[in-house]
Amino acid sequence: MRARLRKTLDLLATIKPEDLEGSDTRPVTLKLRAGDVTLSGEDYVVQRALPNFFFHVTTAYAILRHNGVPVGKSDYLG
Repeated sequence: MRARLRKTLDLLATIKPEDLEGSDTRPVTLKLRAGDVTLSGEDYVVQRALPNFFFHVTTAYAILRHNGVPVGKSDYLG
């Protein structure tokens, strides 16, 4: 896991601010069973990426709590 995180951090370190310019309007195409769906970068983040991220955070939190890990609201909120 640590090696995977290091690899991800190394990749993120290569991204420059100018690489992200205009990404809010850049098209993102998702290949779904029902067919391709194209969204703007902003719509992708708001409608797909953030809900997916918070679903997984919440699910991991619930699994940890269920298995007796002493985490609480303050751990989740930071």
